[in-house]
Amino acid sequence: MSAASQVKKVAEADFPSRFGHFRIYGFTDGTEEAVVLKMGDLTGAPPLVRIHSQCLTGDVFHSLRCDCRAQFELAIETIAREGRGLLIYENQEGRGIGLLNKLRAYELQDQGADTVEANEQLGFEADLRAYELAGGILKYFGLKAVRLMSNNPEKIDALEKAGVRVAERVPCLVAPVESTEDYLRTKREKLGHLLDPV
Repeated sequence: MSAASQVKKVAEADFPSRFGHFRIYGFTDGTEEAVVLKMGDLTGAPPLVRIHSQCLTGDVFHSLRCDCRAQFELAIETIAREGRGLLIYENQEGRGIGLLNKLRAYELQDQGADTVEANEQLGFEADLRAYELAGGILKYFGLKAVRLMSNNPEKIDALEKAGVRVAERVPCLVAPVESTEDYLRTKREKLGHLLDPV
């Protein structure tokens, strides 16, 4: 049985927010969980989709060690401006290593390691995230093609493998600040993210 066929909607509700009026959904595949914000009618032209990995430190505490919150806000504001789209919020903190391990990685970064080296020193791969659940969620909504707002080629590959065509990659670029320059350089040089040189 494929991961996509195991995706199950567990909840759906009205969700007004300061970004606009959404429907909020909860999904699981039995292992992972994700929350989805949906706006508007998704039929017709491929809608804008953002797959966002949870980042408590950035999304909630406004950390300037990463660009996660800025990317999240750019994506949700763009979806709201277009009046249609999906934001898939996956529970994959710290590139999949979890919150407390991410804080341990912060310690190593304070000692000079970059984000990739820190994860590897902790015994993890540079990026443990997977996107099969996101592919299954898109299929739940009947989407065969999307405009994916991402700088990460792995997300494009994962959706294509799941049978969802990425009709367009929409860059999710935010202006770097001094505290994110090394972080963004590492994402571009070591993880292959589609970012401008910093």
